Amino acid sequence: MKDILSELEDRRETARQGGGERRIASQHAKGKLTARERIELLLDEDSFEEFDMFVAHRCTEFGMEKDRPAGDGVVTGWGTINGRLVYVFSQDFTVFGGSLSETHAQKICKIQDMAVQNGAPVIGINDSGGARIQEGVASLAGYAEVFQRNIMASGVVPQISLIMGPCAGGAVYSPAMTDFIFMVKDSSYMFVTGPDVVKTVTNEVVTAEELGGASTHTRKSSVADGAFENDVEALAETRRLVDFLPLNNRQKAPVRPFFDDPARIEASLDTLVPSNANSPYDMKELIAKLADEGDFFEIQEDFAKNILTGFIRLEGQSVGVVANQPMVLAGCLDIDSSRKAARFVRFCDAFEIPILTLVDVPGFLPGTSQEYGGVIKHGAKLLFAYGEATVPKVTVITRKAYGGAYDVMASKHLRGDFNYAWPTAEIAVMGAKGAVEILYRAELGDSEKIADRTADYEDRFANPFVAAEKGFIDEVIMPHSTRKRVARAFASLRGKSVTNPWKKHDNIPL
Repeated sequence: MKDILSELEDRRETARQGGGERRIASQHAKGKLTARERIELLLDEDSFEEFDMFVAHRCTEFGMEKDRPAGDGVVTGWGTINGRLVYVFSQDFTVFGGSLSETHAQKICKIQDMAVQNGAPVIGINDSGGARIQEGVASLAGYAEVFQRNIMASGVVPQISLIMGPCAGGAVYSPAMTDFIFMVKDSSYMFVTGPDVVKTVTNEVVTAEELGGASTHTRKSSVADGAFENDVEALAETRRLVDFLPLNNRQKAPVRPFFDDPARIEASLDTLVPSNANSPYDMKELIAKLADEGDFFEIQEDFAKNILTGFIRLEGQSVGVVANQPMVLAGCLDIDSSRKAARFVRFCDAFEIPILTLVDVPGFLPGTSQEYGGVIKHGAKLLFAYGEATVPKVTVITRKAYGGAYDVMASKHLRGDFNYAWPTAEIAVMGAKGAVEILYRAELGDSEKIADRTADYEDRFANPFVAAEKGFIDEVIMPHSTRKRVARAFASLRGKSVTNPWKKHDNIPL
């Protein structure tokens, strides 16, 4: 019996070593942790339960039968994050460069199936050289099996991808279908075709970092939701994100202890909006002053900065925030900001996370590049996402809400539950200057008359009261009481029940 027990321990120790000490040292030399070290940091201490530690590949081509390491390049299992169940897989770059084989894929698929069956998030740590060439189409089939499970799990359990090394070719499509993608600066990259192929086909000379590094995907492509300095920071922030999310689409997000008075008055908000309508202010200040303990977990911070998305808590409960940012492009909506916000709204709706919308939007960004790029279709995505959402929706208009952008930003007409406005709000078809130039075109030569007309238009329409008279605004509130009013609004909506008409699925304008 003792011999068997010692053999088990020996086999376990060999499996834990992955590709061996030399390759582990090489991984560390690149500033990267090993697959198992990442899992240890991600999960609660001693909570990890491993599956399929001894699985080995079945390939007999190219002499592969002589090298069959236990685990086959991926560590899979389950554990807890702050006591809540999660499933995890972590690719091991020290074993065949983390390349995906048929059995490697089967291990990942098992984890995905269990996550959906038991209603818990899946966190995938990607660090792989791609498909295992020696296995040919079997490897490609493995990818497709993983993709299919990503699709079926979408909107059922949260899926988070951490890119902590290379992720290239077909491998990129699994993270692309998950809810959140985080990357590590200088040590991770994603692209469909690498720099060598790009050079051969298009004659472009580009580095891996320029083509698919963290800065490219957080600032330009919007593929990634965040980038961190190193593996440790990425794993810590992932733990923080999981705390905001429910385990699955049948449960609510966890309620955390809070030490912040829901009725807290913030006198500084009364002077947040400048007296000059064209002066910017930082919408992040408002978000921080509304949130419990000022805690805001921002999503896609470096992309489309004219709109802010992320999570806060109110009375300990998770709330998704979408807010125009007057500091960038005056808070205009454009192609990028519409896509960014629409995806975030749909995530919140899928997982029953209430949505707070803070509005200061002068309209859609004009120009040929926007029109040629399809701003109509992209703007419709955000409109569609808000109108489709059945979660509690509270909107606060702080300043401008002009034209179609007023409608799109969670207006009363898109089934907004509580629509508040500050006294500084301006709700109109367009700004006073533009409106007067259309209404009084014949008087454009008389600057004094135009100035009087503009002042008159501002008096009549640059305020929230016309909309309030029509019931499109539920209440004009004092800025300093915003936290209290918003917290009470969400508290009153906890029992909300709205369903959409039966359909197989909608056809969102993609």
